[in-house]
This record gives sequence, structure tokens and C-alpha cells, in this order.
Amino acid sequence: MEIGLIIIIIIVVIAATGIKIIPQSKSYVVERLGAYHRTMQTGLHYVIPFIERVANNVNLKEIVKDFAPQPVITKDNVTMQIDTVVYFQITDAKLYTYGVENPVNAIENLTATTLRNIIGELELDETLTSRDVINTKMRSILDEATDPWGVKVNRVEVKNILPPRDIQESMEKQMRAERERREAILKAEGEKKAAILIAEGEKESTILRADAKREAHIREAEGEAEAIIKIQEATAQGLKLLREAKADEAVLKLKSYEAMVEVANGQATKIIVPSELQNLTTIGTTIAEAMEKPKK
Repeated sequence: MEIGLIIIIIIVVIAATGIKIIPQSKSYVVERLGAYHRTMQTGLHYVIPFIERVANNVNLKEIVKDFAPQPVITKDNVTMQIDTVVYFQITDAKLYTYGVENPVNAIENLTATTLRNIIGELELDETLTSRDVINTKMRSILDEATDPWGVKVNRVEVKNILPPRDIQESMEKQMRAERERREAILKAEGEKKAAILIAEGEKESTILRADAKREAHIREAEGEAEAIIKIQEATAQGLKLLREAKADEAVLKLKSYEAMVEVANGQATKIIVPSELQNLTTIGTTIAEAMEKPKK
């Protein structure tokens, strides 16, 4: 009885070992009697003991591999060290398991040979400035080459490009000279702009001073003209009042004479005396004598 119980327990334990719970982003490749049988995805599965076995536990997450620097030679015979980073993902567990021995090592070697082929077609300057082109070409070539292995290459990045030390020193000198040249150009352009701004400022200042002087002269002339107009208007108003008051002709002529005297006190150098004022002296004398009688 005890032997039978032990046998039952052993059978149960052995049967229980065939229960497999596959987590997310995992895939199991199962072989039956040494041949591929099926691929188990996420969930609960059962593997028959002694008949079936899990040949490979495949990770379906995206994998990042940073490969060591590889020596490459450019088209102009410059040897440099370039290391790359490859982002790939397993899309077919069966092909990944049976497609190639050690897939990661195969991808690394394929990356190195592809990189050498691409860099061999470029010169040094093109290599340093064409990272995007190199990345795109490598991704396309690697993705096509790894399809039979059940691998999809999502992205390839050139991490570092290390030219020889002497090349680095010459490049640094060249860049230093280029920066100094740009600095000199910027300084010259700044001085030129400053000189132009100063000249424009002086020009505008001169124009503004001339405009101010011209405006002052115009205002002064307008003021003098307005004053003369006001004086003439006052004189005309006075004569009008004298006419309304029925003043005789002698008084009117005297007022005209006074107006001519006011005009003569101005800046005019020539005065034209009307013919009506030629006898004004006699009339003025008569008026003066008439004005003297009341005083006596």
C-alpha cells in the first residue's frame, strides 16, 4: 500500500513538472522527441514530461546591444575606431532558435562587416558629417540580413567616431583657425555697423538742427509779418474811426504820414512817398500852429 502511494506521489510530481506558466513578453519553443513541435505564448501551458521539452526561452522585448569599437578604414586611407549601438527585437522565436548559432554574436559580426563596407566608401570628412546616412544604411542592411533569423533591427546608432590622434589635433587646429576667422569677421562687421550708426546719427542730428533753425527763422518771419499786419490793421482801424468822426483831410493825411514814419522805423531801406503827401509839410505846420493857440 505504501509503495503504491509513493508511486502515485511520484507520478503526480512528474506530471506537475510539465505545467508551464509563461509570463508577458516571453515565448517558449517546445520540442517533441527532439523535433520542433510548437511555440507557446503567454499563459498556462502543459509540456509532457520525458516526451516534450522547452528548447529555448525567448525574450520578445526590444534588446539594446552596445558593440565594442571596430577599426575601419575610410576611402582616403584613414583608420578610425567606431562603435555602434543596435536596437533589435525577436519577432519569430522558432527562427531565432534554429536560424543561426548564437544570434547576438552573429548580429555583432554582421554589424562590424557592414560598417566597414559603408565607411570604406566615404572619406574622412564625409564620415564625420554623415552619421544619419550611415545609421540609415546600416539599419536597412542589418534588418534585411537578420530576417531569416527571426530578428527585426529597429534602429542603429553610431555612438563614437574616434580618428587617430594626429588627425584629431589637425582638426582641432583647423577648427580653432576657423573660429578665429569667424571672430575677426564678426568683429569687423560690428565695427562697420557701429561706424554706420554713428554716421547716421550725426547726419540725423545735422538735419534736425537745420530743420530747427529753419523753423525758428520761419516762425520769426511769421511773427514779424503778423506784427506788421496787426499794426496796419490798427492804423486802418484808426483811420476808419477818424472818417466816421468826420475828420478833415489834413488830419487824415497826417495819420498817413505817421503810418509812413512807423514803416520807416522798420528794416526797409527804401520808402516810396505817395504824391498826396508832397504838401504834407505845409499842412502839418498849419495844424501845429492851430494847436499852439490854446496853449497861449
